[in-house]
Amino acid sequence: MRKNLSTGAFALLLFAGMGCGESDKKTPVAMGPGDKNKATTVDLFIVEPISFAETIEVPGTVVASESVEIHPEVAGRIVQLPIIEGKYVEKGSLLAKLNDADLVAQLNKLEIQLQLAQQTEKRQSQLLKIQGISQQDYDISLLQVNSLKADIGIIKTSIEKTEIRAPFSGKLGLRNISNGAYVNPASVIAVISQTDQLKLDFSIPEKYIGKIKNGQLVHFRFEGSTDSLSARVVATESKVTENSRSLLVRAQVETKNTALLPGSFAKVSIGFDPDEKAILIPTQAILPQARVKKVILFKGGTALFTDVKTGSRTPDRVQIIEGLSVGDSVVTTGLLSIRPDAPISIGKILDPKP
Repeated sequence: MRKNLSTGAFALLLFAGMGCGESDKKTPVAMGPGDKNKATTVDLFIVEPISFAETIEVPGTVVASESVEIHPEVAGRIVQLPIIEGKYVEKGSLLAKLNDADLVAQLNKLEIQLQLAQQTEKRQSQLLKIQGISQQDYDISLLQVNSLKADIGIIKTSIEKTEIRAPFSGKLGLRNISNGAYVNPASVIAVISQTDQLKLDFSIPEKYIGKIKNGQLVHFRFEGSTDSLSARVVATESKVTENSRSLLVRAQVETKNTALLPGSFAKVSIGFDPDEKAILIPTQAILPQARVKKVILFKGGTALFTDVKTGSRTPDRVQIIEGLSVGDSVVTTGLLSIRPDAPISIGKILDPKP
């Protein structure tokens, strides 16, 4: 029995030894201490303050200094239409004349009545001086004269309304009616615009409201021309547009160009006062995240991830509003392979000048 036990124990020890040998063969070789902490070589950008004048480009619309639709004040049939389409007309020029025959007849009748009333009033005035009539009788005749004068004034005003005249000097557009047509106050005879003086309307984002000011010069281009024209800001809207969160700005066009017409689309370039202590870094140094933007700083040989707030952009630089200070070393290469607090080494220093 002892012999069998010894034999079984020997076999068990032999099997265990074979198992350990296989386990030793599968154990991987440990990494050296230098491989795990190997530093990544990166390029750095040293933050320095520079003068930066921000410029934005927004769409705009050219508008006439004055522009109105010509409507008649009263209904009637047009008997004169001395409109030449596209012609420049002076203020007060006759544009259309409505039939006023009935009004003229009423005016003639009232004028005859007025003449008789005035003669009666004159005779009664002489009688009043010798007390031939009472004061009341004279007052009635005087009232009749004044009443007829008032009626004549009303008729003359109505006749004036049949004459449609230019409210200001400007260029006429295309006419929408013909001679002999019956029109009413809703009818549009033509449109008149002041094209010798134009305005430029455009909107700026809400964050630039504090930077725009009256007298500021802006530049713009319009379709069909390569010339850069200038305009000067004269006014801003009294409130921000809720839908777009933008402010409407109006500028007076200073450059004359015969091809520039009201309603033209314009690309407006607005330059703001320079910031002498602006911070700009290379665009490739920004790590966009889901809700924030980050940059990697070189701090004591390790990578430090920090949140930043960006502003305006240039073709190769981006403005940093918050998150960086002068003298910070920003990593510009190998960003995707660097982990927080990982060791990094300096490859080269980029030129801070744009």
